Amino acid sequence: MTVWSGLVGQQPLVDVLRPAVEASQAWAEGRSDAGMTHAWLFTGPPGSGRSNAARAFAAALQCPAGGCGGCDACRQVLAGSHPDVTVVDTAGLSISVDDVRELVLKAAMAPTVGRWSVIVVEDADRLTEQAEGAMLKSIEEPAPRTLWLLCAPTSDDVMATIRSRCRQVTLRTPPTAAVAATLEEAGAQPALAAFAARASQGHIGRARALARDEAVRNRRREVLGLSARLRDPGDCLRAADNVHEAAKEDAEAIAAVLEQRELAAHAETWGTGTRGVKPRGEQGALGELKRMQRSRRTRLVRDSVDRALLDLLSYQRDVLRLQTGGAVDLVNEEVRADLDAVAGRTEPSRTLRRVEALLACREAISTNVAPLLALEQAFLRLARA
Repeated sequence: MTVWSGLVGQQPLVDVLRPAVEASQAWAEGRSDAGMTHAWLFTGPPGSGRSNAARAFAAALQCPAGGCGGCDACRQVLAGSHPDVTVVDTAGLSISVDDVRELVLKAAMAPTVGRWSVIVVEDADRLTEQAEGAMLKSIEEPAPRTLWLLCAPTSDDVMATIRSRCRQVTLRTPPTAAVAATLEEAGAQPALAAFAARASQGHIGRARALARDEAVRNRRREVLGLSARLRDPGDCLRAADNVHEAAKEDAEAIAAVLEQRELAAHAETWGTGTRGVKPRGEQGALGELKRMQRSRRTRLVRDSVDRALLDLLSYQRDVLRLQTGGAVDLVNEEVRADLDAVAGRTEPSRTLRRVEALLACREAISTNVAPLLALEQAFLRLARA
């Protein structure tokens, strides 16, 4: 098992990154520039494994054997504990200029134990405008042994001046068969693995959740049934509230565990678990931690709502496929009878209007419209379509 083994269905990408690793030492010494550069931009659809690819690349660059997967360097990078690999895992809605200034300071330092100092920014599309400006200087004039690995859904999500200084590599949506095979290797039954791979539409994390957790599968089944139950405004408002409340419950379950761990670590760091005067600066640090936690909860709710919208979109996509006789496979084959019934009593133009309503809802939420309001509007449009 090498560091590349976890990149499901991304062999074309691996074929690009491996030669870059081989050329990295010569490039650092100024003897060659073949296939290697100081800044990389990993793009691809959600769930394709952008951050995993960046981490694997970072591990291979630190590994004496180019990514064996078994040495200390590989294990430390993949576990997130290598001292020369900094991973920015965005917890909140954005990456601030203060966060980036800290990264720029790290980027200016020479590696301590590894071959490179690597900065991995998992959600470069969440950089604020000021943060992008602060990062640009470091990418334009990098330290000799520093590499920037940025991840974003598309190249357009990153400032043009940063994008132009990066080598872009694109991940594809993993093939359904590859995702199913990965789930089977992890212990899922073949039928369940095939369902999860198909229903996730290539999103690896979503596929694993569907294969592992019956509650996730039940929640998805309830969401798919919403379209048939939206008959009047009351139905729409109730459905929107149900989806939003379910998203808040999901967010609470995840956030509660993380926050308890973070508050305990804060108390240990600052010594606030013992009696006495609180250290200077502790209240400010605690306030910043709580601000980040609130931002993360907001993001978790939005992400959960977005998953529900994607499931609804997959349903409408299947209806349109049946109405137009397309050759692609159905995402929701398990509810084909319902899909056939809907396709038979509606026109493709109405289905397209429903798709537009769901896409508009996703766009509204991405621009900070309150998720509940966006859902209500979308479901009202679905009922009228």
